[in-house]
Amino acid sequence: MKNRTLRLVLGDQLNEQHSWFSQTDNNVTYVMMEVLGETNYVKHHIQKVCGFFGAMRAFCDRMRQAGHRFIYLTLDSPDNAQSFEENILRLISHHHISRFEYQEPDEYRLDRLLADFAASLPIPTSAVDSEHFLAPRNIFSTVFRKDQNPLMETFYRYMRRQTGILMDGHKPLSGRWNYDAENRKSLPKDIQVPNHLNFAHDVSDITDMIAVMKVETIGNIEAKNFPWPLTRGEALRLLDFFLSDCLAKFGAYQDAMHSDHAFIFHSRLSFAMNIKLIGPDEVLKKTLQFWEANTETVDIAQVEGFIRQILGWREFMRGVYWHYMPGYQELNHLGHEAKLPAFFWTGDTRMNCLHHAIKQSLDHAYAHHIQRLMVTGNFANLLGVHPDAVDEWYLGIYIDAIQWVEITNTRGMSQFADGGITATKPYVSSANYINKMSNYCKSCFYNNKQRYGEGACPFNSLYWDYFERHRDKLANNPRIGMAYRNLARMAPEELAAIRKQAAIYRANADNL
Repeated sequence: MKNRTLRLVLGDQLNEQHSWFSQTDNNVTYVMMEVLGETNYVKHHIQKVCGFFGAMRAFCDRMRQAGHRFIYLTLDSPDNAQSFEENILRLISHHHISRFEYQEPDEYRLDRLLADFAASLPIPTSAVDSEHFLAPRNIFSTVFRKDQNPLMETFYRYMRRQTGILMDGHKPLSGRWNYDAENRKSLPKDIQVPNHLNFAHDVSDITDMIAVMKVETIGNIEAKNFPWPLTRGEALRLLDFFLSDCLAKFGAYQDAMHSDHAFIFHSRLSFAMNIKLIGPDEVLKKTLQFWEANTETVDIAQVEGFIRQILGWREFMRGVYWHYMPGYQELNHLGHEAKLPAFFWTGDTRMNCLHHAIKQSLDHAYAHHIQRLMVTGNFANLLGVHPDAVDEWYLGIYIDAIQWVEITNTRGMSQFADGGITATKPYVSSANYINKMSNYCKSCFYNNKQRYGEGACPFNSLYWDYFERHRDKLANNPRIGMAYRNLARMAPEELAAIRKQAAIYRANADNL
């Protein structure tokens, strides 16, 4: 009998372009499985569970049609032991498997689980690269010295030089590395926002199964009209739509927020990319090709803003994750201990910005990066919520959230719990920033200009109280010196009134 190989494909490894699938081999069997442990380690958005399972099933179907041997265990399959290890052991025995292989997982938890499991098997095993990312896991050891703090801008410039993207020899194309200063505009009243491309999938079979299996979820779903891409072809169509209908205005308005528009000019490609339906290399290549053909209508600031997110930020966050895990998930630099307010699970708050950002998240399993960073994340940080609770919420509610990218953005960028590894300063603000970048404040119960007293916006008192509470850890940070200079100018009675108001809001956070 010839050697028989069993290969495991995880739910975020749906890469049709992987070398594993370059040719068929009847001596290779692939296995995919839906397991309860992956649905309940946090409470996930129902669209996230349906998105993963729907895309996994579609991938399996396509691979079978291409001639590959696939075993697929649904969540309710009687043969499903609800464990990667138990299922694989059964298959090894039943199919007389002589070799086990898997792609390296992106989550530390699964990476350790599979490495330990493979080491325990009495047959040869191997782990291969997922062939998705542009930089290796250990990229930081190449880019940064051991005694050097990782800076995203340094990393981004390194990646630009390595790939030649937006480069003119050794110099950046146009003479500038980034156009971040031009990418901070609020949404004008008369701007035309496109009707975004949606895919009308019927996932009612999955929602029915979820109910039968008693999987607890959050959020809302139209089971017969599921909008997210579930195949590579759909992901490519979504990319084409973004390039033709959104890219020309993406950069300028990527930080803008509006109560009437959930997506504005954002690509919504993160889910498709994070489960590897499409890769960053082809996204970048198609973007550059489109721009080269449309330079008269799409300026470099729009293109660079999008490329920076993929070539820079996405790869940088993965580098942080693998360089600092597993200790990273325990970091709590500011010593925050508060609970996450109950309205984060409902959107029922009189703070209009939080109401819209959370309600949008519950309805669409999506919010763009500024809603996540400067509304929900900003408030949680100002309130002093424990980063474990913030991680759990972000990991569960967003369809694109996988720990390698979620925890670095949340615990690091958003909550400053890593003490400055991912960001050189805390990203917090008063109501002034939210009012500048959105229309949320115009119809809010709270007064965005008021610091204390009845109807004062909670962001204002919590903002100044935050810097006062964390003076010992933040006062010497040169990037936030202005905040402490402004605090020094405040009359003692003014600061006392602000801190009293902040204490009232922290004590009554569930009812704001």
